[in-house]
Amino acid sequence: MKIRGREVQKVHVMGIGGTAMSAIAGLLRDAGCEVRGSDAGRPYPPVSDLLDRLGIPVMYPYSPSNLAWGPDLVVVGNVIRKTNEEAVAATGLVCMAMPELLREAFLQTRRSLVIAGTHGKTTTTSLVAHLLHAQGMDPSFLVGGIPLNFGTNYRLGGGGVFVIEGDEYDTAYFDKRPKFMHYAPWAAIINNIEFDHADIFRDLDSVVAAFKGFAGLLPRGAPLVVPANDPVIERAVAESPARIVTFGLKAGDYRPANCVFEAGRVRFSLVRHGAVVGDFDSPLLGEHNLKNTVAALALLMETGHATPALADALSSFRGVRKRQEVKGVAGGVTVIDDFAHHPTAVRETIRAVRMGWPKARVIALFEPESNTSRRAVFQREYALAFSNADEVLFYKPLEKPDNLRPEERINMEQLCADIAALGVRARMIPDIARLAEEAAALARPGDVILGMSGRDFLGVHDLVIQRLKKAA
Repeated sequence: MKIRGREVQKVHVMGIGGTAMSAIAGLLRDAGCEVRGSDAGRPYPPVSDLLDRLGIPVMYPYSPSNLAWGPDLVVVGNVIRKTNEEAVAATGLVCMAMPELLREAFLQTRRSLVIAGTHGKTTTTSLVAHLLHAQGMDPSFLVGGIPLNFGTNYRLGGGGVFVIEGDEYDTAYFDKRPKFMHYAPWAAIINNIEFDHADIFRDLDSVVAAFKGFAGLLPRGAPLVVPANDPVIERAVAESPARIVTFGLKAGDYRPANCVFEAGRVRFSLVRHGAVVGDFDSPLLGEHNLKNTVAALALLMETGHATPALADALSSFRGVRKRQEVKGVAGGVTVIDDFAHHPTAVRETIRAVRMGWPKARVIALFEPESNTSRRAVFQREYALAFSNADEVLFYKPLEKPDNLRPEERINMEQLCADIAALGVRARMIPDIARLAEEAAALARPGDVILGMSGRDFLGVHDLVIQRLKKAA
């Protein structure tokens, strides 16, 4: 393929263990390039499984010697710092950030549908890609998770649409713009806007400014699907040239009606501008996922990608790995894995599990591993988010350099006390094996153990299932 006017055959991906970076590696491989990558250590599942299946070699740790194979191009992930010895060694080579390469190599001849927002963008992106594919439209996509219908986080299709998860996080150490500023949206969704990524954004205003820049990229009159009656969203899209289309549970151009939640599914009628336009059956749990679903349907209808097969396409969606993913049932106890790590995501995930298993006790396990969950800025919000669980077990945060002052770090002992003051027992357990043992010992038949983390949580879900089986 040609990049910046020159032929590229060999590509090295730095930070290949990231979900988006492994996806770009797969896209490049499918486009005919030889691809290798590097990371700080061996990637963990599901990325490691994907790279193994693709036959893409991964070198670790980072080292100048990883570049000895002579790549034509180096793709630099946003986890890479400018002091990284491999990055320093790559300064004489052609280097690009992942979002820039994605636009250059794959978006020039395709219409990009970009799904952005603080929460729900992985599920919504996966759903949009599936709905297009199930209707026979052969889309390409890049998503920050593994849609279960595809078993991979990317696809290079033959159709004219590319569906992209639009992340507001920065692009690379040499490009501090949000990733989504590179994606040339033809149409888009902004699911919601909250303060997040406190390591790169000062406050909510700076987050809104980033989304304002994104909304300004859409062509005049292009559909931009956003929540109805949301003052923060309204600030972000007020000057956009796009045609604003709203959605919500109770109000908006698109909304659900006659909703019935049962047996882990929701049936509803879709109302468009006051008139019912179809009946749908979704396998996604929770009101937040119902909103994601309505937004996805609105985007397809507004861009002319809805056919009579749309309802069947929705009912066949299987979800996304680590998004309310049932890892197994043992001894009558259901074990669920979820990516939730922002307090809003934690709150909504617990609520969704309660809707799906209304008679169950919910035992929540949480790993404060992400930049968001390690910071004191959400101390009170986390206490409220966990207050709807029946029991909370925290894994002790790993000690890692984060340049935070002690007062900037979340106080886990205080968090446990605050949750207890709200009537829910909460404890911190420093050993992953003991955490699994404690969770299994607490559970009774019919209960749900919900493990939430921004990474693999050190395999705690499988450990819990093993102990439940042994006890049974």
